[in-house]
Amino acid sequence: MTEIPTLTTDRLILRPMWAQDWDGYHRLMTSTRSVYMGGPFSLSTAWGMFCADHAQWSLFGCGALMIDSAATGTCLGQVGINAGPLFPEHELGWCLYPDAEGQGFAREAAIALRTWARDVKGLATLVSYIDPDNARSVRLAERLGATLDPGALRPDPSDLVYRHYG
Repeated sequence: MTEIPTLTTDRLILRPMWAQDWDGYHRLMTSTRSVYMGGPFSLSTAWGMFCADHAQWSLFGCGALMIDSAATGTCLGQVGINAGPLFPEHELGWCLYPDAEGQGFAREAAIALRTWARDVKGLATLVSYIDPDNARSVRLAERLGATLDPGALRPDPSDLVYRHYG
């Protein structure tokens, strides 16, 4: 079983999920803001996703971390490396709560977790599955240096696949 890491950057603490994180996660996943992830989701589906994000750590040695502001302790969203039967490859994903967007937090968190995946897990490559209409996530993947990989397998045939190296 992989110990769930806590990672830090200049502005962020990436930490294991807590039960108290459910409220913010639930609000996001049951709102129209989750449309690019297949939502809005029902309460039971959102709960299953929340539990799966945590359970992946014991099942696959990776999973989600919550993003906290180092300055205030406020939870800003989530970053994760997804694995398992729903993901053809290890996927680097992110979601921020509305008040946290546009400040570079997702990029900073994604770089920290991608570095951990390379240095600790030995994953030379990750992918990000992105709805083609999600322009903000496409721009973030490109700012992270990921490149479009049209030949990659994907869980949803309409998704774009961005490949991250190191």
